[in-house]
Amino acid sequence: MALLETWRKMAYSETADKNALSQLWGEYFQQEKEIYIQLLADPDAKVKGTVKELAEKYGVDIMTMTGFLDGINDSLKKPNPIEEMEEDTKVSLDFDKELLYKNMVKAGADWLYGLEEWNDIFDENTRKALYKEQKASTTVKYDAPKVFPNDPCPCGSGKKYKKCCGARK
Repeated sequence: MALLETWRKMAYSETADKNALSQLWGEYFQQEKEIYIQLLADPDAKVKGTVKELAEKYGVDIMTMTGFLDGINDSLKKPNPIEEMEEDTKVSLDFDKELLYKNMVKAGADWLYGLEEWNDIFDENTRKALYKEQKASTTVKYDAPKVFPNDPCPCGSGKKYKKCCGARK
């Protein structure tokens, strides 16, 4: 079984004890944060290696590294083959800084996009702009034309709006 499948069965189990899952995620988020602190300290470094080598480098187990690779994959310049990844699969952590920041915002991971290390990468205005850009990209704008009382009802009844759907308000 590929590592990612094992990770997902463990981390997203519907039958596992809720306390055990909560503990797993609590520990995972702390380890994830520590890895990001190291990565963001030197954001232009080309970090490469096998899954096992990176797990050893960052002091985490293989499953935690698998979860980390799953989480960062959409922020990489070139995605890793995470679906069929094994311990000896060579992977890269060459991430796009802006995309990573926006994906952290998208995930609601304030413990990650709020890391001090971002201050050395982007100034405050850039961080705010990236934050707003990400939030705006998921905001649905409904631009329906305003219906006035004497307009035909948009439901198609043929009645005036004020005598049809507008009367219900």
